[in-house]
Amino acid sequence: MKLRQNVKHFAAKQALTLPVVGQKVNDRLVDFHADYFAEKSADGRADERRPHLADFFDATMDTYVAALDAGYPEAEAREITHVQANFDFYNHGWTEMMEFPSDELQEHYDRYAGFFERHGITIADPLGAFRPGDGIREAPSTPERLDDPEHPHAEGGFADDVYVETDDGETIVGGQDEPADVSVSDAPGVDDESARSD
Repeated sequence: MKLRQNVKHFAAKQALTLPVVGQKVNDRLVDFHADYFAEKSADGRADERRPHLADFFDATMDTYVAALDAGYPEAEAREITHVQANFDFYNHGWTEMMEFPSDELQEHYDRYAGFFERHGITIADPLGAFRPGDGIREAPSTPERLDDPEHPHAEGGFADDVYVETDDGETIVGGQDEPADVSVSDAPGVDDESARSD
């Protein structure tokens, strides 16, 4: 998959494991992702999907931290959560929201099969052990879209590794090294300015 990576991602990585500020960053990232992907929905579907997406992305924040704890670099830990989301989109027939074509689902699963299997994550059950005990809010599916899937926002051909686009527009394989001078204050949600600039 192709992702962007900049100092905010590394700042968020640091912040998510801290008390108080970690919850602020978690909430900001959940809101951002729920809104971002809801807006990629077919016409008239965004509002009905947003609560489900918020619950889903909140659960994937735990996945992200677990992947970091397991030794995955930032880009791969974040990619794991995006793969989970794309499994969920596919299962709901929300193919217009997918970041990679549905014929690459298995390839993305296979790359992280060790992590996914340890946590009970499958294509059919994208959250596995990270599913909250009280569940997540549901939203209507559009299974008819699976018959002839359209992927207007998907980029194919990036299933063999994690690809990162830097702020300079360069695409590199595997992600960047973490900068030495990262400040938690650069993480989205830490202050009003960072919350507006994501």
